[in-house]
Amino acid sequence: MALFKKNIIKSLKETTVAGSIIRAIIYTIGHIIIAMTCNRIITNTSFELAALDAIIEPIINGVWFFMLDRLWLKKK
Repeated sequence: MALFKKNIIKSLKETTVAGSIIRAIIYTIGHIIIAMTCNRIITNTSFELAALDAIIEPIINGVWFFMLDRLWLKKK
């Protein structure tokens, strides 16, 4: 079973679209954490507002990154 899961993950990473999606998701999660931390430290805002901003803006950036990555792979 572990070998089966490993092969599925390997196949997803080798697939261009799936690889782009995986990279975009990882980027978005990291961006949410960074944005929320910076927002709290710089503006001293409430946790709720920092979280809201940190979720909405990185999701938009994640979609933008996915489109940019797909364009990059086409040109490559």
